[in-house]
Amino acid sequence: MDKLSEMLKGILEGMMLQIMSENEVYGYEIVRRLTAMGFAGMTEGTVYTILLRLERNKMVTVTKKPSELGPPRKFYTLNDNGKQELADFWERWQFLSDRVTTLKNGRSNQHDHQS
Repeated sequence: MDKLSEMLKGILEGMMLQIMSENEVYGYEIVRRLTAMGFAGMTEGTVYTILLRLERNKMVTVTKKPSELGPPRKFYTLNDNGKQELADFWERWQFLSDRVTTLKNGRSNQHDHQS
């Protein structure tokens, strides 16, 4: 697994929650959106594994709708638990992002001196 994939693994669930917060989507649509954003190595298996976990953890509402291409599709939307998890994700992201930016800009010693 390359380094980008390793980093992405930790944030993929949050990215998927964000996509589902915008409108009702089905699994392959999430894969397409992530691929369009530049995550070309994204596999359906990875996305569906996370969708199953989100469903099991009661963070999404699932609605089955007929499909012209075969069996009914599962469409996902965030419920209140999922919305809270998304808010928590962005809070964690901001915390990490702030510290990484501080470190990148060479200001990591300032925190040591303020303690």
